[in-house]
Amino acid sequence: MTPGAWTSWPSREALSREGLTRARRVLARVVRGVALTALVWSAAAERGVHGWTLALAPIVLIACGAAAVGFFRTTLDHMLWPSVGLLALLMGGAFLAEQTGFRGPALVLWCGCAVSALERLPLTAAIPLTAGALTGFAILNNDAWFTTAVTTVGLCLAGYVLRLDAEARGNAQRLLRQERAARAAEAESAALAERARIAREIHDVLAHSLSAQLVHLEAARLLIERGADLGQIHERVVAARAMARDGLTETRQALSALRGEMTPLEDFLRELVAADGATVSVEGERRPLSVEASQTVRRVAQEALTNVRKHAPGAKTQVRLEYGTDEVTLDVRDSGPGACLRTGELGVSGSGYGLLGMRERAELLGGTLEAGPCEEGFAVTLKVPV
Repeated sequence: MTPGAWTSWPSREALSREGLTRARRVLARVVRGVALTALVWSAAAERGVHGWTLALAPIVLIACGAAAVGFFRTTLDHMLWPSVGLLALLMGGAFLAEQTGFRGPALVLWCGCAVSALERLPLTAAIPLTAGALTGFAILNNDAWFTTAVTTVGLCLAGYVLRLDAEARGNAQRLLRQERAARAAEAESAALAERARIAREIHDVLAHSLSAQLVHLEAARLLIERGADLGQIHERVVAARAMARDGLTETRQALSALRGEMTPLEDFLRELVAADGATVSVEGERRPLSVEASQTVRRVAQEALTNVRKHAPGAKTQVRLEYGTDEVTLDVRDSGPGACLRTGELGVSGSGYGLLGMRERAELLGGTLEAGPCEEGFAVTLKVPV
């Protein structure tokens, strides 16, 4: 037993009725009812008690009941001196009952004080009070010394077992509350993560698409004000329209992703490269990916192919999707010019997302994204854990 265990109170959960099953509540009421009945019956059955003593008995009985209720409430609030005072008052009531001839009620009070002190008080206060109560019980008891000793030990064990049982119940209640709090925090964290994911999707799709449209439309307005050629104006308007169309398509894809209605990743890649004549190969055992991981693979594939169209039009492109044991790998390679590193490609591209933003998304998932020249041209490699 640690030194702190001698001065520490039983927990509030242990002293309260919280967590008690219905059966235990009924049993506790029955035990209290039996004790009260025994107290009243033994007081009424006493012989040789007359006069003012008999008239005073109900008042003392009510006072002891009030003191017992007060003792349970003060111990629940961990109020040491009021608890000790009320228990001492109960022991005084037991002594008074013994002196006035009420031996039965005195025995019940001595035993109740001994058990309650061990169950509800710090051990440094409980042991002296229990010793005093059991001493009064031993002096009053008329049984043989061996029977009295066994009863005394049994009362000590009963009080300590009740204390251990209450502490175990209190620990279970605290663990239950902690588990509920952890679940609530986990649910809140999941909700925040989902909000962040939705915010990233909205930013990637709408913010970039709308800003690109604004640039083209502003350029068209300036051309109109300057009286430029209709061909130039038409070119800007067509570009803005293409941006709007692409943005609408991306928005639908993002909404489908948020609803969990995305097409299989392999089919998406094949549809993506159909217009460019690129090849798609899938390796490894296929497995379902999280929405965030699947969206990242799709975004990187779109961005890499957009960069190929912009910087190496007509180049031969190969897209490889590999399912590994712990990660999925997307590799997009083209045969265009790669030695010049395609200045600015990681930060800006025609679609408005940028491989730099895709790299940040990959790192949020614990993955990596590498882009640079390869033996034949340029390569973009994404690795995302699964």
